[in-house]
Amino acid sequence: MIDIRDVTFGYPGAHADSIVNVSLSIPQGDFVAVVGGNGSGKTTLCKMINGLIPHYWAGDFTGSVSIHGIDTTEVSVAQLAHLVGYVYQDFGNQLVRATVLDEVAFGPVNFGLDDHRERTEDALATLGIAHLRDTFTWQLSGGQQHLVALAAVLALRPRVIIVDEPVAELDPAHAEAVYEKLAQINRELGTTIITIEHHAEFVSRYARSVVLMAEGQVRWHLPVREALSRHSELEALGIPSPQALRAVHQLVPAGETVLTVDEAARSIRAEGWRLADPSGIGRDAHASDEPTATVAEVDGAPSRDIVARVVAASFGYSTVQGGRTSTLDALELTLYDGDRVALVGGNGAGKSTLMKLLTGLKVPLDGDVEIEGVNTRTLSAAHLADRVSYLYQRPEQMFLNDSVRGDIAMFPSRRKRPDWHALVDEILERMNLVSVADRDGRMLSGGQQRRATLGIGLAMTPSLLLLDEPTSSLDVATRDAVTSLLSDLSDRIRCVMVATHDMHLVAEWADRVVVLGGGKVVADTTPRELFDQPELLAAAQLVPPQITQLGMKLGMSPPPLTVGELVARLERDVTAPAESPRVAKRSARGSAALPFSDRASA
Repeated sequence: MIDIRDVTFGYPGAHADSIVNVSLSIPQGDFVAVVGGNGSGKTTLCKMINGLIPHYWAGDFTGSVSIHGIDTTEVSVAQLAHLVGYVYQDFGNQLVRATVLDEVAFGPVNFGLDDHRERTEDALATLGIAHLRDTFTWQLSGGQQHLVALAAVLALRPRVIIVDEPVAELDPAHAEAVYEKLAQINRELGTTIITIEHHAEFVSRYARSVVLMAEGQVRWHLPVREALSRHSELEALGIPSPQALRAVHQLVPAGETVLTVDEAARSIRAEGWRLADPSGIGRDAHASDEPTATVAEVDGAPSRDIVARVVAASFGYSTVQGGRTSTLDALELTLYDGDRVALVGGNGAGKSTLMKLLTGLKVPLDGDVEIEGVNTRTLSAAHLADRVSYLYQRPEQMFLNDSVRGDIAMFPSRRKRPDWHALVDEILERMNLVSVADRDGRMLSGGQQRRATLGIGLAMTPSLLLLDEPTSSLDVATRDAVTSLLSDLSDRIRCVMVATHDMHLVAEWADRVVVLGGGKVVADTTPRELFDQPELLAAAQLVPPQITQLGMKLGMSPPPLTVGELVARLERDVTAPAESPRVAKRSARGSAALPFSDRASA
């Protein structure tokens, strides 16, 4: 289906080539996950497959790319759209019509396809967004826009579908649903699926094969189980194994590579591991995972200063028809000094809207919002920026200068902060941005843009830092670095709130979780208590981290939050002889005999 031969490509004005002497073959019907660190060339590789390179990005291109026997240099991008559908990392920019229905129908109608209505309805139904058909695309949440972009691609029924970061801005339940739909399309229609993915859990569960990119080159293309068995090589490139696999590696060092939570649980049980403390009391050894005080305790504790208050705040967006949506409904929330708050909920729950109220970009229709005792109605957002900083869900919206250094320096330099030069240098170093400091932020990879926007927020040194999906599009190594950085912010920032779908971030960083639903706070709890409430998780469209799911499979209550905790809460049953783990060597997904290439071993 896809044949890439000896391709090298460099973007105009770039100091180095983004793709270097790449050869790769992908057979029809494969489900491929392209993995690698930020800036490794993953997105550039995929843009060659749909013809954007070299037709749109006319850089230095050598070699050949053919799709289903068609040379991409000999046909237009529009012609290739019948063969290759692409959902971009910046998917919001590929929505071109006013309503969801018009957007999904746009391709089939403009290509003059007689069955355009059937294609449109099928795509809407497949992704479960038929109820949004008459909604204006600018009224959608980021996750909903992502689903609409994918539906527009599905409506053309291409032979190849490429999705850059399929779960980047989706709540966990929708993320699972999207991968299930992609797997169904792959299985039932034989469509070749290519995803660029940083979440190893999705790679292990859904991909048939894995392409590893590093420094613009394809290191190898291997079946998924063999790819994940190379965990040392992957981790050296900042791609840690799935949590379940890491747990098995620690408990069953000689065990086979597992791909799912069920396989991991069977392998651990087969080796004679059991709960060391069935009552869960043993979790006291991991008290650092718990908050210093619960919300109930905080409410009566005058020693914890209030940073922000939301009092009976309601907000909705005007519609073209003259009505108004109801996004937040008499919402009540108090944020305290020292809080590390994860704001969670399904797509469209109002997370971004709440953050815009807290930063003063919007004011409530009813009720009030106060930041350090100042009502947001009394100051402009520009004046509130000394107290609160908001980092957008779309990182490209944060870049106003022609260099990353200039964007990070803009706020402290214009506010004449003392030693702002040293502050900027320190942030560039902490965020690993020194090498791209003089580049335009809009030209960076998605992960690099995320790091740069974090730098912009840190340079503002606010009392309250609000981050909208800060780990979206980051490779795991950078995501872990961001988590660590957020943990170190207490010396500079009084309170941090993160709106996120990343349950790993919730488990490993947050000490308080605020769950939104129906325009209100439906739960204000801790990560451990959240993941121990299946009904609340389902209602909020959340899915626990893989290690938490594995702990539940092994009977742990409350569930573990980290791999280290799960391992610490198990002991080997010395009275029973260990059995060899009975883990299937190949699942039905990964058993097909496909012509993979392993250039490294060759």
